[in-house]
Amino acid sequence: MADLFATDEQTAPTEAPTTGPLADRLRPRQLDQVVGQEHLTGPEGAIGRMVAAGKLSSIILWGPPGTGKTTIARLLADAVGLRFVAISAVFSGVADLKKVFAEAREYARMGRKTLLFVDEIHRFNRAQQDGFLPYVEDGTVTLVGATTENPSFELNAALLSRAQVLILQRLDHKALCKLLDRGEELEERPLPLTPEARDALVASADGDGRFLLNQAETLFSVTFEAPLTPAALGDFLQRRVAVYDKDREGHYNLISALHKSIRGSDPQAALYYLARMLTAGEEPLYVLRRLTRAAVEDIGLADPQALVQCIAAKDTYDFLGSPEGELAIAQACLYLATAPKSNAAYAAQKAAWRSAKETGSLMPPQNILNAPTKLMKQIGYGKGYTYDHDAEGGFSGDNYWPDEMTPQTFYAPTDRGHEKRIAERIAWWNEMREKRRGD
Repeated sequence: MADLFATDEQTAPTEAPTTGPLADRLRPRQLDQVVGQEHLTGPEGAIGRMVAAGKLSSIILWGPPGTGKTTIARLLADAVGLRFVAISAVFSGVADLKKVFAEAREYARMGRKTLLFVDEIHRFNRAQQDGFLPYVEDGTVTLVGATTENPSFELNAALLSRAQVLILQRLDHKALCKLLDRGEELEERPLPLTPEARDALVASADGDGRFLLNQAETLFSVTFEAPLTPAALGDFLQRRVAVYDKDREGHYNLISALHKSIRGSDPQAALYYLARMLTAGEEPLYVLRRLTRAAVEDIGLADPQALVQCIAAKDTYDFLGSPEGELAIAQACLYLATAPKSNAAYAAQKAAWRSAKETGSLMPPQNILNAPTKLMKQIGYGKGYTYDHDAEGGFSGDNYWPDEMTPQTFYAPTDRGHEKRIAERIAWWNEMREKRRGD
């Protein structure tokens, strides 16, 4: 099983390798060389402060692929003098974890602590995640987990409570260009691209630095008679790349214009910017992701079908491909632009998240807790619970908030679209609650 594990001697060299993939040869050797994550690695960032203090707590690195999670973990171990061990949840099981923890204990007895990096940590099931707890608590390992999935949904609450979640950002245009600059410096020659094609290559990476460097390596491996234009680049890579106007307005400006046209209920303008992006070669799935974001941020429950339209458009595009599938994208775009608008769900989500961070340790009231054991029944779990379906009107009006917390209002539906009916229903429930409490 030795191939599953990577120690500090194997994966954190102080000298840059002279062979291997370009992405590995360009891997940063210290934290200040990491691009695009300065909000974490800078002097005022969470990682920067930990390194300055020389003390590292367990952390979860959450971010898209190719944003530097593995690199940061390796460099953290070196920066604070910890032994580095890496495992992947995709290939590792309970036996592998036991071996890692046993080795970490032996090193701890010799005075050397271990940083355990777990890639794709969300792939471990709940029981396996619980297995980390005693070793994190007693300091046998400092856990650094990496995930592309929302930790709130994929990781145990007990594990999350013992680790700090740090969010890595998708690499922006400036950071991606810096990676290409470093690649050209290492290869001692420019990429065989026109300026427009270089911008198109950066845009096609969609924030993934590793993908961008892999594409650059492919270009470096071939000799071209002349720099490639965006169209020639797309043909060579067998991948759509965006081709924008000479002023290089860029996909960031166009996607912003598309989103705001939808929010502003202008279907003509929205369709125009959608056409600008797709005819320029923008990745359709990127556009679909942004349309889906608009559906939940700017329409929400004012028209719940907006989200359904976006998911159906994505499935249709997957099924038909280009260009036939692009009609489904246009249909979804027009549906969003002509739907009633509401950001009430978006605002409610942000408000609820803030409240949860402030009051996350409060227990729910005992009457709505399950009581599967005799002891739990004796101490009051489930006592006084009213089964709503048996109550008059299918509504009990019980209190569902922690005893130490007054009921909050996060979601305030508008009077537009489907939310008008939701608002009426909530108002009726509130009236019934007040009446039954008065009784």
